[in-house]
Amino acid sequence: MEAAARSTLPELRRRPVGELPGVGPRIERALRELGISSVADLITHYPSRHEDLSNVRRISELRVGERATVLARVTGTRPVGRPVRGRPPGFSAQLYDGTGYIPAVVWGRHWLQGQLVPGTRVVVSGEVQRRYGIQLAARSIELVDGEDGQGGPHAGRFVPVYPSNRHIQPRRLRTLIHRALAGVGRILDPLPADLLARRDLPALHDAIHEVHFPHDRRSLAAALRRLVFQELFVIQAALAARKAHAARHERGRSHAGDGSLLNPYLQGLPFGFTGAQQRVLGEILADMRSERPMRRLLQGDVGSGKTAVAVAALLTAVEAGGQGALMAPTEVLAEQHYLSISGALRKLPVRVVLLTGSQGAARRREALEALRSGEAHIAVGTHALIQKGVGFRDLSLVVVDEQHRFGVGQRTTIREKGRTPDTLIMTATPIPRTLSLTLYGDLEVSVIDELPPGRKPVETRLVPLGRRHEAYGEVRRELERGRQAYVICPLVEESEALEEVRAAEELYEELRRDIFPERRVGLLHGRMRAQEKREVMSAFRAGRVEVLVATVVVEVGVDVPNASVIVIEGAERFGLSQLHQLRGRVCRGTHPPRCFLVADPATEEAGRRLEALVEHQDGFRLSEVDLAIRGEGTLFGSRQSGMPDLKVAKLLRDVEVLVEARREAFDLVARDPALRSPLHRPLRREIQEVLGRDVEWLFRE
Repeated sequence: MEAAARSTLPELRRRPVGELPGVGPRIERALRELGISSVADLITHYPSRHEDLSNVRRISELRVGERATVLARVTGTRPVGRPVRGRPPGFSAQLYDGTGYIPAVVWGRHWLQGQLVPGTRVVVSGEVQRRYGIQLAARSIELVDGEDGQGGPHAGRFVPVYPSNRHIQPRRLRTLIHRALAGVGRILDPLPADLLARRDLPALHDAIHEVHFPHDRRSLAAALRRLVFQELFVIQAALAARKAHAARHERGRSHAGDGSLLNPYLQGLPFGFTGAQQRVLGEILADMRSERPMRRLLQGDVGSGKTAVAVAALLTAVEAGGQGALMAPTEVLAEQHYLSISGALRKLPVRVVLLTGSQGAARRREALEALRSGEAHIAVGTHALIQKGVGFRDLSLVVVDEQHRFGVGQRTTIREKGRTPDTLIMTATPIPRTLSLTLYGDLEVSVIDELPPGRKPVETRLVPLGRRHEAYGEVRRELERGRQAYVICPLVEESEALEEVRAAEELYEELRRDIFPERRVGLLHGRMRAQEKREVMSAFRAGRVEVLVATVVVEVGVDVPNASVIVIEGAERFGLSQLHQLRGRVCRGTHPPRCFLVADPATEEAGRRLEALVEHQDGFRLSEVDLAIRGEGTLFGSRQSGMPDLKVAKLLRDVEVLVEARREAFDLVARDPALRSPLHRPLRREIQEVLGRDVEWLFRE
């Protein structure tokens, strides 16, 4: 590949990695498995760690128990140990550096033995041990290219260690990245020079080179900070541009309600709003009175009363002559919302209609006509609300429940049913502040951080699989007190829908025949017909079903106050947020709620998740624990959020950098909202490359 004088990352993203020397079809396939398809992907495949092979010691100076690196010549090799389960044994390479001899023992890299012929120069790093004499347990062993011990990218320096796979050796990956960096020329910077100077950040070209092959720890730290800053800055600049675009181009309407519906609704509730609900409702109503379109995220833990606040907002829209829509991710949740909202508003002159995919043609036709004519004031539904043919007379408020279940396009489509309606996005999945700033930095955020008085914490216990009968013994005692129970079926792969049905049915049969033969047991899973689901949920609400065996279809929103206990089978297979949501199904009533996690966690991570759930009740604290356990890699769910996954930034670690990047990004966009200045065009191209179609419209006038 000819060295180019200058390159930009967008240009390098369009250059296939296969054009690099040494990348044939086999290596290209191996790289693709690592998510590397372009030259830009390759040079931004950052190391997971570095081995310090720069401080070379003499063999005669080595001491037992220390970590050391030696530069030496191989005098011979021999096998060590025996083959285990078909795997070849290790080997020992005898090393000599002019001051002494030491064997270096290598495990798991048998192919190296053939390369270490007598006379080969190597740099070996590992722990000095006393086993049948003194030996070096080799953690890293690299062939040296030159007589001075400077092994190019492989030795005599801070050597990068990359995420790799069994189809490409780390040394080959290191060579390819070193070669690519040498061939791309000067990498141009998308960030303005004055910003780099103000924040004392190195140029992108230097940062990328240093993060791969640093001169020292100080330069590595500076390079990492620069890459973290850029990753977060690009996202924040996109959010700032989105917010600025809305301010320039979108005119909303003032919902000047007269209280004729809102006040009777609030007075008729069987409970008073908590202080947090009152504060959040005030924030929402202030937004709705403004002529700027509301874009607000409403966060609240399970059972905090988000839906009651959303209904108050919907009534305000109706008072002002508009219509409201509430979109839920499942038919079970949509019907739950429809029943609870209809019941709460039954004494008010407000018509609520339900729209789902499984409705009969006549009922659907009636609902659509009522929405088009304006006879219906509030629509509650699933994805059916965004289908073609669904129209409103005047949709002025959209509420999206459990926003993480909907993609960016779906949330946009429902808004397009009206003329720039206000939008309230709700989530019962608490989001750490840093993640909230990154995902939803263009939205105003309201948090209900207070539970209703009298709401009891859920006693949560971890039960080993071999003692699951103890959990069901506790369930029996709750049933004898006249209460009800959920039993959640173990999670299976999303692609195995039929397996999930089979697992649910097997668990149902076991409970019905063997564990609770004298009780009424019901079954609910996602593959049942809509009418069957409605009948089962109706029976459970009415108490005719005492034990409900269900899949995660009940994860959110299902509200049966008499259900006081939940057993989650195979709990180690669920995510922490999902477990917290499921546990929230039994905190709706006045009885002390209990949750049993039946699990034998096979990994440390699964064990930590379950221990966190036992220890913490607060969803926001759990979300931080979840972020710490899982990391940020794919936490965003880019399809849903419209945001890229993070490569180098860690939100819990890099809070200060995030705040700096956000401040700088919003200041820059305030000065140049469409990034039209020649100084800002490289940044605009980078935003468009990183975020793709989700931001194309931001820069159109």
